[in-house]
Amino acid sequence: MSYAHANGIRISYEIKGTGFPVIFIHGFGSKKEIWKPQIKNFSIKFKTITFDLRGTGKTDRPNYLYTMEMFVDDIKGLMDYLKIESTYLIGRSFGGMIAQNFSLKYPNKVKKLVLIATNARFDEEGAVGIVINNRLKEIELIKTDPGRAFWNKSIFVYHQKFRQELKQKPKKKFHNAFSLEDLIQESTINPSRTQDIINQGNAMKEHNTFSRLNEIENETLLLAASNDRLIPKSLMIEMNKRITNSTLKVIEKAGHFMTISRASEVNKIILDFLES
Repeated sequence: MSYAHANGIRISYEIKGTGFPVIFIHGFGSKKEIWKPQIKNFSIKFKTITFDLRGTGKTDRPNYLYTMEMFVDDIKGLMDYLKIESTYLIGRSFGGMIAQNFSLKYPNKVKKLVLIATNARFDEEGAVGIVINNRLKEIELIKTDPGRAFWNKSIFVYHQKFRQELKQKPKKKFHNAFSLEDLIQESTINPSRTQDIINQGNAMKEHNTFSRLNEIENETLLLAASNDRLIPKSLMIEMNKRITNSTLKVIEKAGHFMTISRASEVNKIILDFLES
């Protein structure tokens, strides 16, 4: 793990493999380690770059409200620091929102774009507030009962079949990357604080690329989950209609965290897209 000094903060990042760069942007209140099931496959052919967003993990957590432009320029700063002119950009959930905004501001920096379980705007008033409040409750519960916090959240992010597998085989290494015990343990390491969630949430409130999706000219892959309870596939179907050069794939019997539960299938689809 290394640190880049970019856009006025210190960004924690990790590079694996060699070749054309692929930058992964994690979701709200998550960390770069969420991409572990992807890095094993992708680093065989590409230079993979994972990093902690500001307010997360080992990256600096200045205590003020963050804007979407800050997150976008953090990535630009990281690319400049690493002397990367162009990248494949992969964003999941909140990371996908940042990736959209990055592609709109720096289109020439993105060779191909992958948006996973994400949206162009929040249609329902108060939806962002609900997301923030749920995350605040989760980080409080992690302090006293990380196992219970995991299972509470699992209902919203995993398909029922995968939850059953986790319960039946808590020590099994899924996709040779993690077990149930690993996932629970990971949630307790460098966890988000209340102010981090509030500060990141401010940028999510700002997010609205809906009317500008037709401006995204980069070749784009959209990945939706059939049973996503946080971002329904209907929202990504609408994005697919508006992003001219886009392809939509739906992972069946999967939830919001399909990059974990259905890693093998997700990885193959993305790798085929990047290499085509």
